Amino acid sequence: MFKRKKNNNSTQTTLARKLITVRNPKSVISEQFKTIRTNINFSMPDQDIKTIIVTSSTPGEGKSTVSSNSAVVFAQSGKKVLIVDADMRKPTAHHTFGIRNASGLSTLLTRQHSIEEVVHKSEVEGLHVITSGPIPPNPAELLGSKMMDQLIEQLTALYDLIIFDAPPILSVTDAQILSNKCEGTILVVNSGKAEKDGVLKAKEALVSSQANILGVILNNFVLEKDHYYYQYYGNAE
Repeated sequence: MFKRKKNNNSTQTTLARKLITVRNPKSVISEQFKTIRTNINFSMPDQDIKTIIVTSSTPGEGKSTVSSNSAVVFAQSGKKVLIVDADMRKPTAHHTFGIRNASGLSTLLTRQHSIEEVVHKSEVEGLHVITSGPIPPNPAELLGSKMMDQLIEQLTALYDLIIFDAPPILSVTDAQILSNKCEGTILVVNSGKAEKDGVLKAKEALVSSQANILGVILNNFVLEKDHYYYQYYGNAE
Protein backbone atom coordinates (compact mmCIF):
# COMPACT_ATOMS: atom_id res chain seq x y z
CA MET A 1 0.00 0.00 0.00
CA PHE A 2 1.08 3.59 -0.33
CA LYS A 3 0.19 7.04 0.89
CA ARG A 4 0.36 10.55 -0.46
CA LYS A 5 3.42 12.58 0.42
CA LYS A 6 2.63 15.13 3.12
CA ASN A 7 4.70 17.64 5.02
CA ASN A 8 2.76 17.39 8.26
CA ASN A 9 4.17 14.40 10.16
CA SER A 10 1.62 14.71 12.95
CA THR A 11 -1.18 14.45 10.41
CA GLN A 12 0.36 11.29 8.99
CA THR A 13 0.57 9.74 12.45
CA THR A 14 -3.04 10.64 13.27
CA LEU A 15 -4.35 9.20 10.02
CA ALA A 16 -2.25 6.06 10.33
CA ARG A 17 -3.94 5.11 13.60
CA LYS A 18 -7.45 5.42 12.20
CA LEU A 19 -9.40 2.93 10.15
CA ILE A 20 -9.21 4.77 6.87
CA THR A 21 -11.27 2.05 5.19
CA VAL A 22 -14.14 3.11 7.47
CA ARG A 23 -13.50 6.85 7.56
CA ASN A 24 -12.78 7.27 3.86
CA PRO A 25 -13.66 4.11 1.91
CA LYS A 26 -13.11 5.79 -1.49
CA SER A 27 -9.60 7.05 -0.77
CA VAL A 28 -6.49 5.84 -2.60
CA ILE A 29 -5.33 3.91 0.46
CA SER A 30 -8.71 2.23 0.87
CA GLU A 31 -8.54 1.18 -2.78
CA GLN A 32 -5.17 -0.39 -2.08
CA PHE A 33 -6.66 -2.43 0.76
CA LYS A 34 -9.33 -3.63 -1.66
CA THR A 35 -6.52 -4.65 -4.02
CA ILE A 36 -4.94 -6.60 -1.15
CA ARG A 37 -8.30 -8.31 -0.60
CA THR A 38 -8.48 -9.26 -4.27
CA ASN A 39 -4.91 -10.56 -4.31
CA ILE A 40 -5.56 -12.71 -1.25
CA ASN A 41 -8.68 -14.13 -2.84
CA PHE A 42 -6.74 -15.04 -5.99
CA SER A 43 -3.68 -16.36 -4.13
CA MET A 44 -5.30 -19.74 -3.57
CA PRO A 45 -8.08 -20.02 -6.18
CA ASP A 46 -8.87 -23.67 -5.47
CA GLN A 47 -9.85 -23.12 -1.83
CA ASP A 48 -11.24 -20.49 0.51
CA ILE A 49 -8.62 -19.14 2.88
CA LYS A 50 -10.17 -18.97 6.35
CA THR A 51 -7.18 -18.16 8.58
CA ILE A 52 -4.54 -15.51 7.89
CA ILE A 53 -1.72 -14.23 10.05
CA VAL A 54 -0.28 -10.75 9.50
CA THR A 55 3.21 -10.09 10.82
CA SER A 56 6.31 -8.00 10.12
CA SER A 57 10.05 -8.41 10.55
CA THR A 58 10.41 -5.70 13.22
CA PRO A 59 8.11 -3.49 15.35
CA GLY A 60 6.57 -0.34 13.91
CA GLU A 61 6.11 -1.48 10.31
CA GLY A 62 2.32 -1.14 10.32
CA LYS A 63 1.16 -4.76 10.64
CA SER A 64 -1.68 -3.87 13.02
CA THR A 65 -2.96 -1.10 10.76
CA VAL A 66 -2.82 -3.48 7.80
CA SER A 67 -4.57 -6.22 9.78
CA SER A 68 -7.43 -4.00 10.89
CA ASN A 69 -8.06 -2.31 7.56
CA SER A 70 -7.82 -5.61 5.69
CA ALA A 71 -10.42 -7.07 8.04
CA VAL A 72 -12.69 -4.10 7.32
CA VAL A 73 -12.57 -4.45 3.52
CA PHE A 74 -13.24 -8.19 3.73
CA ALA A 75 -16.28 -7.48 5.90
CA GLN A 76 -17.39 -4.78 3.47
CA SER A 77 -17.39 -7.42 0.73
CA GLY A 78 -20.02 -9.40 2.63
CA LYS A 79 -17.87 -11.88 4.54
CA LYS A 80 -18.30 -12.62 8.23
CA VAL A 81 -14.87 -11.64 9.55
CA LEU A 82 -13.10 -11.91 12.88
CA ILE A 83 -9.89 -10.06 13.71
CA VAL A 84 -7.93 -11.50 16.63
CA ASP A 85 -5.22 -9.52 18.39
CA ALA A 86 -2.65 -12.30 18.80
CA ASP A 87 0.04 -9.85 19.87
CA MET A 88 -0.17 -10.61 23.56
CA ARG A 89 2.94 -8.55 24.22
CA LYS A 90 2.10 -5.13 22.74
CA PRO A 91 -1.60 -5.31 21.78
CA THR A 92 -3.31 -2.49 19.88
CA ALA A 93 -6.69 -3.76 18.62
CA HIS A 94 -8.55 -2.54 21.71
CA HIS A 95 -7.31 0.99 20.95
CA THR A 96 -8.11 0.75 17.24
CA PHE A 97 -11.68 -0.44 17.80
CA GLY A 98 -12.34 1.32 21.11
CA ILE A 99 -12.88 -1.87 23.12
CA ARG A 100 -12.02 -2.72 26.73
CA ASN A 101 -9.24 -5.28 27.03
CA ALA A 102 -10.19 -6.89 30.33
CA SER A 103 -10.68 -10.22 28.56
CA GLY A 104 -9.68 -11.66 25.22
CA LEU A 105 -7.39 -14.21 23.61
CA SER A 106 -5.30 -14.79 26.72
CA THR A 107 -8.33 -15.51 28.90
CA LEU A 108 -9.80 -17.73 26.18
CA LEU A 109 -6.65 -19.84 26.01
CA THR A 110 -6.52 -20.16 29.79
CA ARG A 111 -10.20 -21.18 29.89
CA GLN A 112 -11.30 -18.19 31.94
CA HIS A 113 -13.85 -17.07 29.35
CA SER A 114 -15.81 -18.51 26.45
CA ILE A 115 -15.80 -17.30 22.85
CA GLU A 116 -19.17 -15.64 23.33
CA GLU A 117 -17.82 -13.66 26.29
CA VAL A 118 -14.83 -12.17 24.46
CA VAL A 119 -16.15 -11.49 20.95
CA HIS A 120 -17.06 -7.85 20.30
CA LYS A 121 -19.07 -6.39 17.46
CA SER A 122 -17.36 -3.55 15.65
CA GLU A 123 -18.99 -0.57 13.94
CA VAL A 124 -18.48 -2.37 10.62
CA GLU A 125 -21.26 -4.76 9.62
CA GLY A 126 -19.97 -8.33 9.68
CA LEU A 127 -16.72 -7.56 11.51
CA HIS A 128 -16.10 -8.89 15.02
CA VAL A 129 -13.07 -8.43 17.25
CA ILE A 130 -11.25 -10.46 19.90
CA THR A 131 -8.72 -8.36 21.76
CA SER A 132 -5.53 -9.77 23.27
CA GLY A 133 -6.80 -9.85 26.85
CA PRO A 134 -4.45 -9.22 29.79
CA ILE A 135 -0.80 -9.75 28.86
CA PRO A 136 0.20 -13.26 30.01
CA PRO A 137 3.68 -14.38 31.12
CA ASN A 138 3.83 -17.08 28.42
CA PRO A 139 2.34 -15.88 25.09
CA ALA A 140 4.32 -18.31 22.91
CA GLU A 141 3.27 -21.31 24.99
CA LEU A 142 -0.38 -20.28 24.79
CA LEU A 143 -0.25 -19.87 21.01
CA GLY A 144 1.46 -23.24 20.63
CA SER A 145 -0.99 -25.08 22.87
CA LYS A 146 -3.64 -27.62 21.92
CA MET A 147 -6.18 -25.15 23.24
CA MET A 148 -5.13 -22.78 20.44
CA ASP A 149 -5.69 -25.54 17.88
CA GLN A 150 -9.15 -26.17 19.28
CA LEU A 151 -9.93 -22.46 19.29
CA ILE A 152 -8.99 -22.06 15.63
CA GLU A 153 -11.18 -25.02 14.75
CA GLN A 154 -14.12 -23.51 16.64
CA LEU A 155 -13.65 -20.06 15.12
CA THR A 156 -13.38 -21.31 11.55
CA ALA A 157 -16.79 -22.93 12.00
CA LEU A 158 -18.24 -19.54 12.96
CA TYR A 159 -16.52 -17.13 10.54
CA ASP A 160 -15.71 -16.90 6.85
CA LEU A 161 -12.32 -15.37 7.58
CA ILE A 162 -10.14 -14.94 10.66
CA ILE A 163 -7.22 -12.49 10.62
CA PHE A 164 -4.60 -12.81 13.36
CA ASP A 165 -2.49 -9.75 14.15
CA ALA A 166 0.76 -11.35 15.36
CA PRO A 167 3.96 -9.91 16.88
CA PRO A 168 6.99 -9.14 14.67
CA ILE A 169 8.62 -12.39 13.63
CA LEU A 170 12.22 -11.46 14.45
CA SER A 171 11.38 -10.28 17.96
CA VAL A 172 9.71 -13.41 19.37
CA THR A 173 8.63 -16.87 18.19
CA ASP A 174 4.89 -16.17 18.40
CA ALA A 175 4.43 -15.41 14.69
CA GLN A 176 6.31 -18.53 13.64
CA ILE A 177 4.12 -20.69 15.86
CA LEU A 178 0.92 -19.12 14.60
CA SER A 179 1.96 -19.12 10.93
CA ASN A 180 2.28 -22.89 11.12
CA LYS A 181 -1.33 -23.14 12.31
CA CYS A 182 -2.88 -20.77 9.75
CA GLU A 183 -3.59 -21.24 6.06
CA GLY A 184 -1.87 -18.07 4.92
CA THR A 185 0.74 -15.55 6.10
CA ILE A 186 1.24 -11.93 5.05
CA LEU A 187 4.48 -10.10 5.78
CA VAL A 188 4.27 -6.31 6.16
CA VAL A 189 7.41 -4.39 5.19
CA ASN A 190 7.86 -0.70 5.96
CA SER A 191 9.54 0.80 2.91
CA GLY A 192 11.08 3.58 4.98
CA LYS A 193 12.27 1.46 7.88
CA ALA A 194 12.79 -2.21 7.08
CA GLU A 195 16.28 -3.43 6.23
CA LYS A 196 16.86 -5.99 3.50
CA ASP A 197 18.66 -8.42 5.81
CA GLY A 198 15.81 -8.26 8.31
CA VAL A 199 13.19 -8.95 5.67
CA LEU A 200 15.19 -11.91 4.34
CA LYS A 201 15.59 -13.31 7.86
CA ALA A 202 11.86 -12.90 8.44
CA LYS A 203 11.14 -14.84 5.26
CA GLU A 204 13.58 -17.58 6.30
CA ALA A 205 11.89 -17.84 9.69
CA LEU A 206 8.48 -18.21 8.05
CA VAL A 207 9.78 -20.80 5.60
CA SER A 208 11.33 -22.78 8.44
CA SER A 209 7.95 -22.85 10.21
CA GLN A 210 6.34 -24.12 6.98
CA ALA A 211 4.23 -21.01 6.62
CA ASN A 212 2.23 -20.48 3.45
CA ILE A 213 3.43 -16.98 2.51
CA LEU A 214 0.66 -15.34 0.49
CA GLY A 215 2.67 -12.22 -0.18
CA VAL A 216 4.41 -9.10 1.09
CA ILE A 217 2.75 -5.72 1.64
CA LEU A 218 5.01 -2.71 1.11
CA ASN A 219 3.77 -0.19 3.64
CA ASN A 220 4.35 3.59 3.77
CA PHE A 221 5.57 3.80 0.19
CA VAL A 222 5.52 7.49 -0.71
CA LEU A 223 3.65 8.09 -3.95
CA GLU A 224 4.09 11.32 -5.85
CA LYS A 225 0.94 13.30 -6.64
CA ASP A 226 1.52 13.08 -10.40
CA HIS A 227 1.34 9.27 -10.27
CA TYR A 228 -1.45 7.83 -12.43
CA TYR A 229 -3.21 6.44 -9.34
CA TYR A 230 -3.84 9.98 -8.07
CA GLN A 231 -4.92 11.15 -11.49
CA TYR A 232 -7.58 8.42 -11.42
CA TYR A 233 -8.60 8.34 -7.74
CA GLY A 234 -7.54 11.77 -6.51
CA ASN A 235 -11.03 13.25 -6.58
CA ALA A 236 -12.38 10.45 -4.37
CA GLU A 237 -10.46 11.57 -1.30
